[in-house]
Amino acid sequence: MALSDAFLSPLGLAALLAAVPVIILYLVRPDPRRVPLPTLRFLTDSDGTASSTPLLERLKRSALLLLQLLAIVLFATALATPYVPVSESETVEETVLVVDTSASMSVESGGATRFDRAVAAARDATTSTTSVVAVDGDAAIRLRGGSAADAEETLSSLRPTDAPGDLRIAVSRATSLAGENARIVVVSDFAGGTDWETAVQAARARGLTVDLRQFDGGGGDNVGIVDRRFSGERVTVSVQNFGAETATRRVSLGGERQSVSLAPGDVRTVTLPVPAGGGEIRLSPGDSLPADDVAYVAAPADAAVDVLLVTNDRNRYLTTALSLVDPVELTVVEPPDPVPSPPADAYDAVLYSNVAGERLREAHVAAGRDALAAGGGVGIQAQPSLPVEAYGDLLLVAPGGVGSNPTLARPAADELTRGITFPPPERYVRGDLRAGRALLATTDGTPILARDSQGGGRVLYYGYLEADSTFRYDFEYPIFWKRSVYALAGRESLAELNRETGERLAFGNETAIETPRGTLTASSVETTDAGYYTAGGVRYSASLLDPGESAVTAATVNATAGGGPTTRQEERTVPDPLTELVALGILAVAIGEVAFLRRRGDL
Repeated sequence: MALSDAFLSPLGLAALLAAVPVIILYLVRPDPRRVPLPTLRFLTDSDGTASSTPLLERLKRSALLLLQLLAIVLFATALATPYVPVSESETVEETVLVVDTSASMSVESGGATRFDRAVAAARDATTSTTSVVAVDGDAAIRLRGGSAADAEETLSSLRPTDAPGDLRIAVSRATSLAGENARIVVVSDFAGGTDWETAVQAARARGLTVDLRQFDGGGGDNVGIVDRRFSGERVTVSVQNFGAETATRRVSLGGERQSVSLAPGDVRTVTLPVPAGGGEIRLSPGDSLPADDVAYVAAPADAAVDVLLVTNDRNRYLTTALSLVDPVELTVVEPPDPVPSPPADAYDAVLYSNVAGERLREAHVAAGRDALAAGGGVGIQAQPSLPVEAYGDLLLVAPGGVGSNPTLARPAADELTRGITFPPPERYVRGDLRAGRALLATTDGTPILARDSQGGGRVLYYGYLEADSTFRYDFEYPIFWKRSVYALAGRESLAELNRETGERLAFGNETAIETPRGTLTASSVETTDAGYYTAGGVRYSASLLDPGESAVTAATVNATAGGGPTTRQEERTVPDPLTELVALGILAVAIGEVAFLRRRGDL
């Protein structure tokens, strides 16, 4: 049996060590020396024996030691707090608080936000057993079965986010947390829809009391940005008037400004150029919900992607696909013509398509290696006769002849293959993977798509023979090459760089992430705050773009609580300390020691 099964503070038994010096002193104490006293000879018996036996004398001398050791044992036991488990009945009042922290709770009226008023009401609703569920993207459980003091600390740590929330999921999670006869208190503005009502009905059907408290002041003038779409180097912004009166707003980004007039419920769009490095799309004047008056735009400082295409057949399908990507600045060279000088130190991406091996020069391959060294990429398209020696380690596949009519395996999960249907080629180059990872392969293992990281850049192998594939006619063909060029150049599209609040940014490995509220180290981060997020030298943005969250006005909610009783009786086992009994034992030993010393004549 563990000591904790019998003592509340087992460490108190360490006081038993006090017995060691007592025993040592007893052992080293000198024995009494017999000294003949003639005047006492008359006290002895006629045969010269003492009036008591040696055994009784030894016991008398040891009794005091035993009493002292017993006192030490009882004292150590008292410090360890012995106990016995007993059952007791307790009246429990349990409350589960559902606190809305979504963006609409930031609406201000009368000098306070909806969130401030909701948290004040939640503090008044805490009981001896309280749980807290936040209405955010994850409906996070912030406290499970804590005390009133724990609830106060948890409520003080909450803050409104710039992200949408799901009240239905939060109420459902609160229902799963609640015990018998618990009370659920929901503090929210109840804006953005009524799908939460089914969760409330389910909780009340369980016999739980559900108390709805609405905080919906202000917001009647709200006009917000509800959508943001990118096309090339331009962004189209959608603005909606959620108020009851016509409103005029000026939309600005960088040095560009446009004004829109919106009747109640109207949605208007404005298209603006994206400045280098990005900026902030702002509505002015602002209103009672600041979160949807601004949308953040992240963009690279140099928007252009400089691509060099090395080819001897002027692949019109590939050149057309690349021309559809607005930021791409395409340069085409036909070997043995020399490589044109790049606009910067090196091209962002160099592609090789149907190159005549006898015409390929070292300078053409060097352009690809320069792109890799500068953090860019190289893409090589398969052809019946690949100049293997010229490409060297840039070629990810060791070719082994031409095959026909293969069956393709399922593509690997990757951004390049996401959502794209790849048809099987009529003919293809057989071969084995030399380096990197195959994203698409035939059932016999020949890579059709492969990628690798080399020399600080990226390498792509495209295994379709252009003349023997229907993929070149597919509408997804330009999408694939747009993704490929961005990936090779180490760029992400504007749509990838700019997210909505509530989404999660994932980075694979743990890295330092700068957020609107400071720097943290993690492999991913949820964009609960609007603003910029920077990781690995790449800047992302997050903005509130949710019409449901911007529709901050809501119908009045019936706050009548439904359900049964709000308390319950619980039987639980609690420790009953025996400290008083041990203390009485110590007192008894002390009295016994005094009595013994008096009887012996020492007192």
